[in-house]
Amino acid sequence: MLFFFEDKVLDPNRRELRCKGGLVAVEPQVFDLIVFLVRNRDRVVSKDDLIAGVWDGRIVSDSTLASRINAARRALDDNGDAQRLIRTAARKGVRFVGAVREGQVPSELSAPAVRNQEVTFCRTDEGINLALATVGVGAPLIKVANWLTHIEYDWESPIWSPLLQHLAERCRLIRYDGRGNGLADRDVADISFDAFVRDLEAVVEATGVDRAAILGISQGAAVAIAYAVLHPERVSKLILYGGYAQGRNKRGSAAEAEMARAFLAILRHGWGDERSAFMKAFSSVFFPNGSPQQIKWLVDLQRITTSPENAARIRNACDDIDVVDLLPKVQAPTLVIHCRHDNVAPVEQGRLMARSIPHAKFVTLDSDNHVVLAGEPAWPRLVGEIDAFLNDEG
Repeated sequence: MLFFFEDKVLDPNRRELRCKGGLVAVEPQVFDLIVFLVRNRDRVVSKDDLIAGVWDGRIVSDSTLASRINAARRALDDNGDAQRLIRTAARKGVRFVGAVREGQVPSELSAPAVRNQEVTFCRTDEGINLALATVGVGAPLIKVANWLTHIEYDWESPIWSPLLQHLAERCRLIRYDGRGNGLADRDVADISFDAFVRDLEAVVEATGVDRAAILGISQGAAVAIAYAVLHPERVSKLILYGGYAQGRNKRGSAAEAEMARAFLAILRHGWGDERSAFMKAFSSVFFPNGSPQQIKWLVDLQRITTSPENAARIRNACDDIDVVDLLPKVQAPTLVIHCRHDNVAPVEQGRLMARSIPHAKFVTLDSDNHVVLAGEPAWPRLVGEIDAFLNDEG
């Protein structure tokens, strides 16, 4: 359900706040706070209500709560003096007091989301079935499989859906589940970096696309690099987002190697269990600023995408990645995007790729997350840089 008030549209499912048709940057927790207040606008909500409904019962200081309410007011062009939309009830709590209408978003305020993707399968030379999803029209953009994917679940995920929908409204977006993941075959003998590259080769052949832009996220960046060097005639542009050229075991750091072992231990002790302290710690590394809903979706993704055994095998293969020698051989125009405080792939790995790939453009985003979540201040720049790069005819 969409909520309309003043000149704004609040879309909880797509996690968007729009004002006069334009997207407003809102931090994930602040967005959840606004949604909670709007949905409970018939009453004053107390501090305990907010902690239970927005922070999932976690302890929150009064100063943090006040700062989030102030941020919500700023996002809505409100303030503590006017209290036009969010009103404080002394010693009781806060209430959303704006006049709200529920309904569908008018076409002049928001372009319709692309809803229907076509799911098919292809087979590698080894006889492994991979799942493909195609949606949208225009120039092809192939997103490389990363750890982890599920082409159906990702399409609805509050983590991945905003970016996928954005891309599908602008191009022909092709995604796939690699071996051991999602709808692809799970019981496979070879899970290795070379196998990941062969999966991408099989997907490109199956689509019948002669030449396409390639998007590699996280581990997918190294796979995209290897493919671009092997098949330069098939790659028009390369986008490397939150990626790395060296896995944790190849960075020459004892701390990184220790972190790799710690990740494997976590995977084996709490895979797919949202109540597990191990999984909460694991998820917070990827999305330290993620909302409870987004973290739950990440844990659910783990559970439905693959087994803990396959997750560990894929993680091992990722930790041993090393494509540094391939970087100078990339011929395609390349955009490297990296979050400045990424705890999964250090920003130094983004710099390494950018300075080693000829003429690559390097963009850093001000975010603590592995990939930027819709509603973060960095979100408009992320999609803007991708759009400008894909549209550049130079």
